Amino acid sequence: MAEAAAATKKPSSWRILGQALRNRKTGFMLLFGFASGLPFALFLGTLFAWLTEAEVDLETMGVFSLIGLAYAFQFIWSPLIDKVDLPALRRLGKRKQWIIPMQLLLGAILVTMALLDPRSQLGMFSLLAGIGALASATQDIAINAWRIDVADEKATLDVLSTVYQMGFRLSSLAGGALALIIAERIGWPMTYTMMGAMLLAIGIAGLFAPDAGRGASDGSIENDAQVRALRRAGALAPKVRYRALAVVGLLWAGTIAVLLDFMIRSMTALPENRPDPTEFTLTWGPWVIVATIVIPALIAGWLAGQQSKGHNLLAEDAPAASGAAFALDHLYRALVLPLVEFVGRMGWSLVLILALVLTYRICDAIWGTFAYPFYLGELQYTKDEVAFASKIFGVGAIVLGLAIGGWMLTALGRMPTLLIGGLLAALTNLLYADMAAGGQVIGALANGSGFSALVSSFPGGSERLARLMLTIGGENLAIGIAGAAFVAWLSSIVSKQFSAVQYALLSSLTLLVGTLGRGALGQMIERQGYYDVFILTTWIGVGAMALVVLEWWRQSRTGARGVVTPEAGVAVPAE
Repeated sequence: MAEAAAATKKPSSWRILGQALRNRKTGFMLLFGFASGLPFALFLGTLFAWLTEAEVDLETMGVFSLIGLAYAFQFIWSPLIDKVDLPALRRLGKRKQWIIPMQLLLGAILVTMALLDPRSQLGMFSLLAGIGALASATQDIAINAWRIDVADEKATLDVLSTVYQMGFRLSSLAGGALALIIAERIGWPMTYTMMGAMLLAIGIAGLFAPDAGRGASDGSIENDAQVRALRRAGALAPKVRYRALAVVGLLWAGTIAVLLDFMIRSMTALPENRPDPTEFTLTWGPWVIVATIVIPALIAGWLAGQQSKGHNLLAEDAPAASGAAFALDHLYRALVLPLVEFVGRMGWSLVLILALVLTYRICDAIWGTFAYPFYLGELQYTKDEVAFASKIFGVGAIVLGLAIGGWMLTALGRMPTLLIGGLLAALTNLLYADMAAGGQVIGALANGSGFSALVSSFPGGSERLARLMLTIGGENLAIGIAGAAFVAWLSSIVSKQFSAVQYALLSSLTLLVGTLGRGALGQMIERQGYYDVFILTTWIGVGAMALVVLEWWRQSRTGARGVVTPEAGVAVPAE
């Protein structure tokens, strides 16, 4: 009896965690996370320090910031990454055929930029930065899909998601504070050459990363099988699918046209005729989401309903598609089928899922824009103090939070960690509320714990700096735990068959409320001050935890059973 009990005893969380960390997939996940975060830091942060030193005007730097749209709207070309095989690169694997070329391209772009002078060659400089942002966003789509695809019982999805974020955060430190320190000593060209060499090395090392569970040829066979299944008895009639495809295709094509028009006018028009990026985001941002996500999701829901009710279905196998019909079937599989699978699998639970995706990270998503005005303007800290507290100490706190979050995911489970991390992240807004009110509580905590004395013992340290470090460190520690849980949960609800499209869509939604809410939050700060804003964001975060509890209850009811995708005819396991 004792032997049987020992045999069935669940391994300890430390043992599971140790097995995952020793797995080679985990090591490559750390590399890929680093490669994902480094271009983001170099193109959307550190680059502006180089442009400032090169005396590029602020108006032009504002145009450079538009390359961030590549990250915000990466889901638009995610079907391409999910469906298309690159010639001569199929042998690398379904995801690696996109990851490796993008990493090598990014490395080459950074090295080439190092050879240019931003003042005299600004046109080529900006073109390379734009191409780099597109390559970086494409790499992110493929890396997120690779993480979901390769997860197994040893290298668990929770651990891989946590390690990915660790790599991402470490690269933000390398591409941010470390790059500034290096540039001060050897100059920007050599700094960007070093960073480019890092990405080239990662791209070469990535050739030896394990495949996403199947070869590229197997992925092509699976794609073809899914397309052929569209014409089997019981599948939706082609005319119904084509009508849905026409609507979704027109909406996505229109969105791409609007974004291209905005980018071209911003890059080519005179400064006085350039469109306002903030106004564009606030005006067109919601419509982009409606056109590319909301309406297609409603159409997908209707298609899934037709399937479940037995309406508009083929009574018998239809002839194999050829010509235009063959192309339309493949386009439907790439663009519409991922949505149909997700909506059909989730049903009415989709409302809860979307509400949680939109609100879980709302506290730090909205507040992040106003952090530096709060530190530098309201609290009157120096740039050096803020840089040390946020970019060095703060990044360390996030990495520690991620490590704790990874252990909690293994020891407690996904949903408890999601709840605890989100609640801590919400409550840390009270630390900022205290700072806005004078910092008496956080000051007493810093003094009573001896943290103030420790910080004051270092050159440039002070009790004021200790309060700021404790506040930022506490928030970032909570964000690390919440971030580890959120990415793991988000990754767990997508299908491995359509991971690139579904994850890209859901992750894009996490930015929506924060982007649209910053204008209103800025007005509230002007009228009522920071204290009231921090109290509000705390309550919003606590409210989001009610959605976590509901999602926890939903998962406990549905369990982890597989869900059959009607049109693909393949069982999709729920992670």
